[in-house]
Amino acid sequence: MGVSMSDQLRRAISELMPEIIDELKAMVAIPSVAFPAFPSEPVLAMANRAVDAFARYGVSAHLEEIPGGYPAVWAEIAGPPGALTVLLYGHYDVQPAPTEGWHSDPWVPTERDGRIFGRGAADDKSGIAIHLATLAAFEGRPPVNVKLVLEGEEETVSHLEAFVAAHPERFAADVMLIADMGNLTVGEPVLSVGLRGHVKAIVEVETLDDPVHSGLFGGAAPDALMALIKLLAKVSDDHGSSAIPGIGNFEWQGADYSEQMLRANAGVLEGVDLVGSGPIASRLWSRPAISVLGIDAPSVDEGGNVLQPRARAVVALRIPPGQDPDDAMGKLVAFLEQNVPWHAKVTVTPNKKSPAFSQGTDGVAFAAMREALAEAYGTDVGQVGSGGSIPLLDELRKASPAADFVLIGAEDAELSRIHGPNESVDPSEIEHMALAQALLLTKLGQG
Repeated sequence: MGVSMSDQLRRAISELMPEIIDELKAMVAIPSVAFPAFPSEPVLAMANRAVDAFARYGVSAHLEEIPGGYPAVWAEIAGPPGALTVLLYGHYDVQPAPTEGWHSDPWVPTERDGRIFGRGAADDKSGIAIHLATLAAFEGRPPVNVKLVLEGEEETVSHLEAFVAAHPERFAADVMLIADMGNLTVGEPVLSVGLRGHVKAIVEVETLDDPVHSGLFGGAAPDALMALIKLLAKVSDDHGSSAIPGIGNFEWQGADYSEQMLRANAGVLEGVDLVGSGPIASRLWSRPAISVLGIDAPSVDEGGNVLQPRARAVVALRIPPGQDPDDAMGKLVAFLEQNVPWHAKVTVTPNKKSPAFSQGTDGVAFAAMREALAEAYGTDVGQVGSGGSIPLLDELRKASPAADFVLIGAEDAELSRIHGPNESVDPSEIEHMALAQALLLTKLGQG
């Protein structure tokens, strides 16, 4: 009896994994932080490293210049005549990594407890590793047409979004395969079907011409910092849920997220209550959430006995799938303007909008990936959402309105700790996801 294609791919990817993990470690060692205040050399070094890595497995990638930003890693591979086109997406930039809280150097990939630790090990250089292993399993000749795009600014202000909007034909595809997500728990496969969006506004409150003595004038003259605090206290109710009116929400119908898992994953201190109400999955994936991301005010060490003339903060509202970001921004701005106390002067400046995203579950590629994941992992596949956002997905959908989106990845929610200290990835997740992705391409190649 001959060896099935599934067995061939499983064996090929298993044999490739030591090389793929070495590639991942080399990428993790490059501090490719694309934030404006960070040096550009590591970011460009990472882009070139990715180009070289794919070239070693027969994929002719190059750097595609993106006006105003860092280049994308781009490749196009022609499949058999009449084959479907699949776009593989990931990103090579990472979050900054302050050393506080890390158990090892964030830029030195370290193996511990069966995982690889380092900034970007999960988010999203594991996604690059998945694509690399997938294409390597086919020796650079997949059974479908492939467009590979690795973004260099997903973690900061993306210039790729405008590039996609200006050149939609270059990103046209039948299937968009996004490797920047993950399972809730290692070994339990899920497909992500919804991502919350994000709107942010900067609110500034003014009450006085200049700072004045808190003893001479406190109790009568309005303090801007206190006015700001009172305003910010109104953006959530007593349960911690968003109090901004008119924002959509719904109950999550897929896999749930246990309170125990949330407390462990978020590091909630013992005895501290969770915020919001209802199922955890709904609070995280299908309801709005409000937060204050920063305040400009004197520090505790520098605070003098004065009333502050002005203070400002950045307020962020996560919005569920189906909520229009322009409408949400308008409601957030209006709420902040209308609820400032004491007729203080208030200026609210919209800062950033990232649309929510929802994925239908009746597409051919979605169904094929559910089968592929079940085959790769040997277990049933769940459906989850994400509280985060990937703004580029909205532009990709505009480029190919009929495309089927498939969102997967190796960033498990339980232990990966993306964006925080001790970020890590389980290599088995990369292997299983690469196998599932290769099986999907095979199924699509068979029509």
